[in-house]
Amino acid sequence: MPNILMTSVGSYLPERIITNTELSEWVDTSDEWIRQRTGIEQRHMVAEGEKTSDLAVNAAKMALSHVSMDVDDIDIIVVATTTPDDTFPSTATTVQRKLGAKQAFAFDVQAVCAGFVYALTVAESMLLAGKGQKALVIGAESFTKLLDWTDRGTCVLFGDGAGAVILEAAEGADDYGILSSALHSDGNFRDILYVDGGPSATGDVGHVRMEGQEVFRHAVEKLSSVMDEVLQMAGKAPSEIDWLVPHQANLRIINGMQRKLKLPEDRVIRTVQKHANTSAASIPLALSEAVHDGRITSGDLLALEAIGGGLAWGGSLVRYGRPS
Repeated sequence: MPNILMTSVGSYLPERIITNTELSEWVDTSDEWIRQRTGIEQRHMVAEGEKTSDLAVNAAKMALSHVSMDVDDIDIIVVATTTPDDTFPSTATTVQRKLGAKQAFAFDVQAVCAGFVYALTVAESMLLAGKGQKALVIGAESFTKLLDWTDRGTCVLFGDGAGAVILEAAEGADDYGILSSALHSDGNFRDILYVDGGPSATGDVGHVRMEGQEVFRHAVEKLSSVMDEVLQMAGKAPSEIDWLVPHQANLRIINGMQRKLKLPEDRVIRTVQKHANTSAASIPLALSEAVHDGRITSGDLLALEAIGGGLAWGGSLVRYGRPS
């Protein structure tokens, strides 16, 4: 069995930034209220006419450029998104066309905020099954298009962006790459986080609806459990983790996971204050920032975890880069 290495990462954020202060001009909220409850200070928003596929393509180009890889080397493209350009075709096939990735097959994965961990695991499985040698896994969201701007309990929480990673199958790379993954879901909790619309339900897009306290309670419990699971599967201890790269939903949840794993504060990647919750894009966006500013380097052990609507949640342990 080859190891599935994570060898590169890229990201893209829309140009427009909306601060809490600006948001409070048209929403009944304040900078202090948002910061105290979430840690968020600002978020990015797509421009008029800017689509999820545009964000994804820019993130993918950065990841390819980082390792000087030609797009024709990519065999598989998986896009995790809840905000596709169209009902169909998949956003991944649009990304494939825009990149000119003629050799790849492409499809979407939808698991909301857990989407990137799901997509990562799906792509890993396909590479292990011999369906290709290199995969491009992208989390991309135009999540602000789903928001009810009169609902201060949800509209302050989300932003737009994209992150991408490259996976490569490699022999003789023991203890590198994706070491363990676990995925879970429970549809019984659908009503605590959902969108009240859809093509076969209402015929319209709908808006995000959330019971914040219930989501918080489940997040702490389920993320702790899945981290225990992937650590045990990989035969690793929490003390061996170099970086926690969590879903960037809420600073209190991130801090809770830091305490659970007994990690120093400076071993946790936090971008929620600048990006808000970008759903499936949040982990690769945080990962990209930390790789490109030099914090994460080849050989570092990363703990990834996320939970979102469904409920769907999952975690992965990844040793970044490749053996020297």
